[in-house]
Amino acid sequence: MPKDVWDFVAGGSGRELTLAANRSALDAVHLVPRILRDVSGCTAGTTLLGRDAAMPLAVAPVAYHRLLHPEGELATARAARRAGVPFTIGTLSSYPLEEVAAAAGRSWFQLYWLRDEARLFDLVARAEDAGCEALMLTVDVPWMGRRLRDIRNRFSLPADVTAANLPAGTGSEAHTARRGASAVAAHTSVAMTEALTWEHVERLRARTRLPLILKGVLDPQDARIAADHGVDALVVSNHGGRQLDGAVPASTMLPEVREAVGDRVEVLFDSGVRTGTDVLKAVALGASGVLLGRPLLWGLAVGGEAGADTVLRILAEEIRDALGLAGCDSVAAARLLRTVRADYDRESGSAR
Repeated sequence: MPKDVWDFVAGGSGRELTLAANRSALDAVHLVPRILRDVSGCTAGTTLLGRDAAMPLAVAPVAYHRLLHPEGELATARAARRAGVPFTIGTLSSYPLEEVAAAAGRSWFQLYWLRDEARLFDLVARAEDAGCEALMLTVDVPWMGRRLRDIRNRFSLPADVTAANLPAGTGSEAHTARRGASAVAAHTSVAMTEALTWEHVERLRARTRLPLILKGVLDPQDARIAADHGVDALVVSNHGGRQLDGAVPASTMLPEVREAVGDRVEVLFDSGVRTGTDVLKAVALGASGVLLGRPLLWGLAVGGEAGADTVLRILAEEIRDALGLAGCDSVAAARLLRTVRADYDRESGSAR
């Protein structure tokens, strides 16, 4: 894989403090397993947004899968379909959303709020017509975080990788390398608005019949406001450490967000998920499920569609293994597990 492509996918913003903290925070969460429970019928099956899923996981929206393999989103979508999990199609998908939705079977569509609102609402209509089951509005990107790896690499997209959901001829900024700049960040600044507010959420809620997910929520106050605006689900996320460097690890805020909204909205989680045990921790901390990003792309890069299949198969095996070893016969049972942090104080019986 070219170094600049590896860095584009693997990297974070700034000094990558939040990128590293996402993993450290998840590693610091310890599960308290239960014993003497019949787990012979243990299953990872659950529901996400009211629909059955083979495990508490959906594929996260990640831009430009064709950077890693010529079949790009078509390959990862087919893998998600076989795994029985939803696939989130990105605004910056490198294949048209209609083709990806057909390959995925069950799909959600992720939106960035474009400056051209006619084009934005055209994407909403296209997603509805293509059979997407939900809209996911990303709310933590007024502009792209300062990703130093991309800046140092003068990263730009190759000519054959484009934002296929946007009109032909747009996005030329993403293909123009500049000294001391990321071409993808330049395109984001041109295409997307910095003025996104709750008023935009209200307008989107009024324009679509689909369930609405907000991705990029960390503060419980924002979670409560989202619930008041009729949002159906939240993704507790710091964009995988790719936006504000120094932002709190997403898993740290997950229990507070869940407490803030209760059962009013569904709560999902991303940023740092790598293993089935991570998924179990997220469920125990309050999530209905997780979004998986980078690991699926590594599988795509290594083996195309078969590589993506392998990643999802391994995760399914790991999730069931973690559930059973924790004494849980279901995802619902896992929500009742206790967790403690690494700095657990055995004398006081509480986590510091």
